[in-house]
Amino acid sequence: MNKLDISARLSTCQTNCYRMTTLGERLKQERKRLGLNQEEFAAHGGVKRYAQLNYENGSRKPDSDYLAAVASLGVDVLFVLTGRCDPGSLPSDEAELLRRYREASDALKAAALGALIGGAAPAKVQQNFHSGVNIGQQITGNVTAPQAFTVGGSKKKK
Repeated sequence: MNKLDISARLSTCQTNCYRMTTLGERLKQERKRLGLNQEEFAAHGGVKRYAQLNYENGSRKPDSDYLAAVASLGVDVLFVLTGRCDPGSLPSDEAELLRRYREASDALKAAALGALIGGAAPAKVQQNFHSGVNIGQQITGNVTAPQAFTVGGSKKKK
């Protein structure tokens, strides 16, 4: 299984975590993820196209022989049956990261998330300062050093 297949599977699982789907819908998602039409997928499962159509529309449930056969194609049968992704489908480094995260204290989890989120592209930061006179200043970007701004001029001489 290559990284593209894993990314597609994780994307499918993440997309459906909060949405109720039927067994037939999940089976169809897996078929499409693998890039097969109903006839090709049915042949791999040892059934006819019409049976595949019935599985996907929910009028018929697949048997264990069919599920075992399509599993050899890379179908995540746990996902098809329950809607949850097979944890074994993660690459070893991601599985290790997940295992260690689950064992970590709340403080360590917060630090790990902060490090991962901090590595993201910074949001655009913009500050505008205006005074009562015709002066304007615009700062764009991340402000990382302490700064002082003096707005106005010197006192008038008498």
